[in-house]
Amino acid sequence: MEPRLTCGSVLGGLGHAAWAQVKRGLTELMVKSVDGRIQEPHLVRLNGRIWLTRVMSYSRRVIDDALDELFPHLAAIAIEGAKGVGKTMTATQRAVARVNLANRAQRLVIQANPNYVVTLAKPTFIDEWQLVPDVWEEVKASVDGDHAGGQFLLAGSAGLDPAIRVHSGAGRIVSMTMRPMGLSERGLVQPTVSMRSLLGGEVRISGDSPMALPDYVDAIVSSGFPALRGLPPRALNTALDSYIQRVIHHDLEENGLSVRRPQALLAWLTAYAAATSTVASYNSILDAATPGDSEKPARQTVTSYREALTRLFMLDPVPAWLPALSPLKRLAQAPKHHLVDPALAARLTGATRESLLRGEGPARPGTDATLLGALFESLATQAVRVLAEALGVRLSHLRTRGGEHEIDLIIEAADRRVVAFEVKLSGAIDDRDVRHLHWLREQIGDRLIDSVVLSSGPIAYRRPDGVAVVPLALLGP
Repeated sequence: MEPRLTCGSVLGGLGHAAWAQVKRGLTELMVKSVDGRIQEPHLVRLNGRIWLTRVMSYSRRVIDDALDELFPHLAAIAIEGAKGVGKTMTATQRAVARVNLANRAQRLVIQANPNYVVTLAKPTFIDEWQLVPDVWEEVKASVDGDHAGGQFLLAGSAGLDPAIRVHSGAGRIVSMTMRPMGLSERGLVQPTVSMRSLLGGEVRISGDSPMALPDYVDAIVSSGFPALRGLPPRALNTALDSYIQRVIHHDLEENGLSVRRPQALLAWLTAYAAATSTVASYNSILDAATPGDSEKPARQTVTSYREALTRLFMLDPVPAWLPALSPLKRLAQAPKHHLVDPALAARLTGATRESLLRGEGPARPGTDATLLGALFESLATQAVRVLAEALGVRLSHLRTRGGEHEIDLIIEAADRRVVAFEVKLSGAIDDRDVRHLHWLREQIGDRLIDSVVLSSGPIAYRRPDGVAVVPLALLGP
């Protein structure tokens, strides 16, 4: 029986037995609040006793809407995403039993008997499942025999190495990606423009945003990782540095990649961050990482870096839109580069709140765009991605091969209709800012449901030409 505390009624010690269970048990201490929600405890051992000193309440995420809709009907859902995005807390809200395979003691037990996970009370939450891949096979086999909804939630912070073969789980285990908190999840402004309504067509565009450019810069550098929200600047920077170093020195090796030259990998990652929101070639990123170095890492080595960082969800590129049954021709296929959180890109490139507001930092190659413009686009991409994932629609970008036309973000529904977004740092939008959106309308006609410019401006409105102008902070589910 797992120990439980009721929030607000007990702040006392649990004693040695409970402490030992927390450290080694197959279930972990969870704290239930007065309203029944599971909350995250902060525990301190003092004088041989374990004390509950603080409870962090759960903030509902956009993905919860999708889980509310899907989990009662689907037997197993895998929530994937980078470490620290909130997968554990989100899944824990819905679980009766939890197995944490990041815990070495639990991992050893489950490695010896992976079938154990399917014998627990349902819903069962299996955290960091990729550390014992046989667990996936056990869950798949279990739901083959029982299709009832709401049985298993799995969370993974890394994709499997291609050398490890498991059944895809297609038709049995549905995968969803969770990312750091999008702007609409951070509680800064009440959104007035709904992504769901945009996809439905004919949405009324209105609302005022109190956020100005310095507020968006704060949103960029402060990060969307839940545990980092509200940290003072020095603590935040230390936490971001630690996150990057842990990926390089620990997580990659844990997931099968031996990094012989960590500094070379850090230099490559920094060059990738400087290419945020661009389609720069990987050769140019490597050149930027090794200026004047005649002994560059082998292409195979760099490719292995990139693939491993993508499996860890550290890299989160936006794929090119290559629509089927479309009159569009000569479209570029290169992805647009993004890290999982723009705060990581800012930290890697040495950007601070002050330097971004001064317009400092590397500009996009071949343009006069600033680093702030690239990071604002990355913030917008994160915001749109979080909303699109919850709605089950695909996100991509469009660029013609010669670069004559470019659309920053496109979301495509199952019926192939799309909403197109341009991202502009400016708060004042003119005809030049919407010209590519008009071009796309000419190409695909009524397949384009709506055209939107996401800006840093104060007011949401629809232009006479039909293009919606929406402050980024006002875009929500």
